[in-house]
Amino acid sequence: MKPGMEIGRKATIEAEVTDQMVAQFEGKVIHPVYSTVSMVYHMEWASRQIILPFLEEHEEGMGASVSVKHLAPSAVGTKIRVTAELTKIKGNLIYTDVEVFNEKGMIGKGEVVQAILPKEEIKRNIERSKLTTEKM
Repeated sequence: MKPGMEIGRKATIEAEVTDQMVAQFEGKVIHPVYSTVSMVYHMEWASRQIILPFLEEHEEGMGASVSVKHLAPSAVGTKIRVTAELTKIKGNLIYTDVEVFNEKGMIGKGEVVQAILPKEEIKRNIERSKLTTEKM
């Protein structure tokens, strides 16, 4: 990693809830509101914004874990704001606390952990996973 990534660094993304972001399984809408799956996506995307300026050419970030509490619904058309804050760096692991808001207040919160790895190591791990899948 390039130097300069410090605890407290923040990144914010904004989005508008679309029909594609609602709670659905196998094409069937369960609830016409912002899904937890979409919230996780946005949490990871906001957290990724923190690491991007610090990745070396040979490195990439990879999700290691996500914990999320979905606190309130947001209808289609609602604007959301997702803010990630760097809270800890432990070796190659980057920890961020993430909060999600709509116009009425907080709708979600959680933690995202990303691992910074050499691209070649990621490639080898993907190849190994393919071999494992083929044996199944």
